[in-house]
Amino acid sequence: MKRIILSIIILFAASCKDNVPQQAPEQEIILKDNQVTIPENNPVLKKIKTITVSDQEYSHDITSVGTIEAIPNNYAEIASPFSGRVTKAFVNIGQKVSAGSPLFEVLSSGYLDIQKEYSDALNEAGLAEKKYKRQQDLVKHGVGIQKELEESETEFRNKKISLSNASTALKIYNSQGKGSGGLIVRAPIAGEVISNKIVTGQYLREDAEPVMFIAELSKVWISGEVKEKDLRFIKNGDQVSIKVNTYPDRAINGKVYHINDWVDEATRSIKVLIQCDNPDRTLKPGMFATIIYSTDSENTIIIPTSALMQKDDNQYVWIKTGKNQFMKRNVTTAEASE
Repeated sequence: MKRIILSIIILFAASCKDNVPQQAPEQEIILKDNQVTIPENNPVLKKIKTITVSDQEYSHDITSVGTIEAIPNNYAEIASPFSGRVTKAFVNIGQKVSAGSPLFEVLSSGYLDIQKEYSDALNEAGLAEKKYKRQQDLVKHGVGIQKELEESETEFRNKKISLSNASTALKIYNSQGKGSGGLIVRAPIAGEVISNKIVTGQYLREDAEPVMFIAELSKVWISGEVKEKDLRFIKNGDQVSIKVNTYPDRAINGKVYHINDWVDEATRSIKVLIQCDNPDRTLKPGMFATIIYSTDSENTIIIPTSALMQKDDNQYVWIKTGKNQFMKRNVTTAEASE
């Protein structure tokens, strides 16, 4: 890339703005279009400072705040599938459980109804099958009626469908397991019981709020937001640094897991999910965190903020184009830093 050398003019004197004081003709500043010429004997010239800038490699960090969250697939809310009374609790808060571990037992008439529906469907399907086979045998020996065979076949088919539906419903709850007359609710995932509201003897409604929460927190997400203008610097898989107030001296690393596909119109920000390993479970859901994105370097021109001027919506600098000659040049800036 060709090296570009520019001289940026920092105009400290008020006379370099639009209002120029009256001077002798030989000292007058000449302004034509965007070109300014300052005579050698004009005192303004001594108040102008120039620096030379060029393309250079530049990288910067993007910082945002976020909140630690449990990963949805590693988080479960447990509620009773039926209304009923809790007859036994098997776990305590803070206890680690495996997928399928018993959590609590519910004595429920709803569960008994499901069992009865399956039993009835099984009996009816069996009777329909016997009737169908009998009609087949009668027709085969020439003493049966074809219409009755067709009717029995249709009835048998319908009863098998009802049995299949009842069996599916029962399997859902039988996967929980039967206890001493009740339904044992089991853990759907491995993890730790982080909340437990179960009390032996309490009555649970099937539409009630969850009574137990299980989370596997060896990995967590940090949900943060990045400004729209900074999105070009971030991509999935990027490594990031995490800081939490609870452990100010601890270095925590993560990586960009997901970048949302839409912009929040109110904040002009995009939600970004960071995934972090959390083997010692020190990162707790709900904690605040600071996310630091290290961006790739790029070629750019860096100027002092004091060299940048603005009129209305336009930003500009003064560039030295010759001896005592300067040109106004509109510029577009990316960001300002301390």
